[in-house]
Amino acid sequence: MYKLYCRSFQRVMKVSTLFLPWREPQLLEGENSLAELPRLIKREGIKTVLIVSDTGIVATGLMDDFLEGLRKEGIKFVMYDKTVPNPTIDNIEDALQLYKTNDCEGLVAFGGGSPIDCAKGVGARLARPNKTIPQMKGILKVIKKMPPLFVVPTTAGTGSEATLACVVSNSETHEKYALMDTALIPHFAVLDPLLTVKLPKHITSTTGMDALTHAVEAYIGKSNTKQTRQWSTDAVKLIFENLYEAYSNGLNIAARTNMQKAAYLAGMAFTRAYVGNVHAIAHTLSGFYNMPHGLANAVILPYVLDYYGETVYEPLAELADAAGVCASSDSTSEKALKFIQAIKDLNGKMEIPVNVECIIDSDIPLMAERAVQEANPLYPVPKILFKEDMDKLIRTIGA
Repeated sequence: MYKLYCRSFQRVMKVSTLFLPWREPQLLEGENSLAELPRLIKREGIKTVLIVSDTGIVATGLMDDFLEGLRKEGIKFVMYDKTVPNPTIDNIEDALQLYKTNDCEGLVAFGGGSPIDCAKGVGARLARPNKTIPQMKGILKVIKKMPPLFVVPTTAGTGSEATLACVVSNSETHEKYALMDTALIPHFAVLDPLLTVKLPKHITSTTGMDALTHAVEAYIGKSNTKQTRQWSTDAVKLIFENLYEAYSNGLNIAARTNMQKAAYLAGMAFTRAYVGNVHAIAHTLSGFYNMPHGLANAVILPYVLDYYGETVYEPLAELADAAGVCASSDSTSEKALKFIQAIKDLNGKMEIPVNVECIIDSDIPLMAERAVQEANPLYPVPKILFKEDMDKLIRTIGA
């Protein structure tokens, strides 16, 4: 009965998404495209913006030219740079106060997934001033229009520039959960590969595997469409062709450009087709141990695909063809297994660990429970997992 309930819920959600007010962000793409953003903000009639970032991004000087561009256009700005990895409710509330105090009219998220999620959280609070972040947890709790959101990703992985998701951590309860609403899709996004050329290798690798996880989970789930399957397939192809090159030769602009496109396409895919059990487990790891999300996904992905077994052989075989990791003469099962092995091999080449060493045994029951609560009934996964499945997987991942 429980499985029937989950599948019924997912079918209703799949039909419902056809009627949602989807939008795609207006893109500025290519080398030096960031230089166009101040003029765009001015054209939108915005006089003051809140820039949400983190101390690491500010220290690199990546946004110096952008700030100078804002000054030249006569646009005032105030900076919130205290965002932490896996941004917290406190981050959002502190940034919100800055926005209000300075009479801002728009939001600029500058950085990786964490500043983008923080900025989306601020937007949600502005759209729904009488609701707290926990009250907006889940699906379609915002609905109302938020201020213009301009997103400048400095990593190629989260796809947050294309998605309806805002992922938040509660530092008191160690929960990590998502707000999901089409109102949270950014209005504008800048895909400038020059912002990613100096990324540390470990961030290039883990954010790239984050994008791969998005593409794979969207593809193998039961709420995909012809369009999301194409986005996922294109993203997987780009990732297998470009991620290791971007990792080993960070100055390769073509590889960096292709990875940005892959992350964006994967974001477009999963925001409509959802993610799955990999993310449910990854979010619990981040909530309990502050583990970087991309790293968690990279480690967990092959374990979950192995656990699914034959239920995912057919879609994984199709992705293996797209990735070019199998022979055309291979059987469906051979292709699927080669695809999983290719993920493990790519992780190994980029020095991503095989296991998660920080897991504490006594935490596992609650982690398994929270993973199940996140996944079911929402995620249209190929195989519905129960608490005992999650418990077993988490123990295997931490072995």
